[in-house]
Amino acid sequence: MANGRQGLSFSPPAPTMLSHAAAVVVVVVVAALARGAAAYAPLAGVTARSVKTSADVDLSDFVSTPSSAGGKTMLVLGTYAADFNAIEYAQRLRYYKPELQKRGITKIGLVLNCEEEAAKTLAELTDLPCDVSEGNGVTLMVDPLGKAGRAFGVGTGWRPDDEEMSPYLKLFGMLWGLGAWATLPAVIGGYIGNPFTPQPWIEDAMAVGQQKGRWPDTALVLDEGSGNVVTNKFTELPVVGEWPRRPLELATLRLQNMLDISIKNWKELAPNDEALKAGVLTQLGGCVVCDEKGSALFEWKDPGICAVANFEKILEQIPAE
Repeated sequence: MANGRQGLSFSPPAPTMLSHAAAVVVVVVVAALARGAAAYAPLAGVTARSVKTSADVDLSDFVSTPSSAGGKTMLVLGTYAADFNAIEYAQRLRYYKPELQKRGITKIGLVLNCEEEAAKTLAELTDLPCDVSEGNGVTLMVDPLGKAGRAFGVGTGWRPDDEEMSPYLKLFGMLWGLGAWATLPAVIGGYIGNPFTPQPWIEDAMAVGQQKGRWPDTALVLDEGSGNVVTNKFTELPVVGEWPRRPLELATLRLQNMLDISIKNWKELAPNDEALKAGVLTQLGGCVVCDEKGSALFEWKDPGICAVANFEKILEQIPAE
């Protein structure tokens, strides 16, 4: 019997190339599934074009993959380059970038609904440090037809499906709150100020404007050598000069932006006919901050013209490391 049992013993076959290949496929599939689960779902499969390299960038991967330094990622989905919201996002990114980095946000991207030259022009006009001009800084990307923003779920303004109405008429309606309820509160807030929440980026953006010769140009006294602010004349207003955000301060900056960025450079910054047909003129923006795994820590979708994300709230929500 013992000899019979020995005759029935079984040895497993040696591994074959086919079995090795099957194992590799399984590992690749599992890794891909894990990566897909970690990616930021609203932007899955959505791309924008790098201004620096002209290569397509998968935006879900962008916000879900840390930089070489590790940490969190911020992506701003802007509007067309001559728009108030796009201009203010660029101005805020310029000022808040160091503070965002202190919170571990080591990779920042800005997508604009325009062509590459318009994006580069806006970055130059706002003195925004970006990968195009300095080799580092904010990653500048373009999405001329605004597909990325719509995938993210930004507002599309008033009567977005009306193909007969002029996009400029739609934009005029949005200035009065149609399809963009927060426009009037945001605009009026620029005139009346805010006694509670500071917005130090405003002074920085005005200083950049004055150095570039934009009007109004008398709100600040700048050091002739360094360009640093010596005196902010809004702080000299009786009583309200002590507010964190003084009355008329933001309104003055927006006047600078309108006259000497948007209108003066309209030909270079305005959307083309194809973009107008796609609804870019009335499309709003937004932003998201994700952790290393692609989970959203902060999300914002502009509810109106001039109603962009409050970066002070981002700093409050994501503490310094």
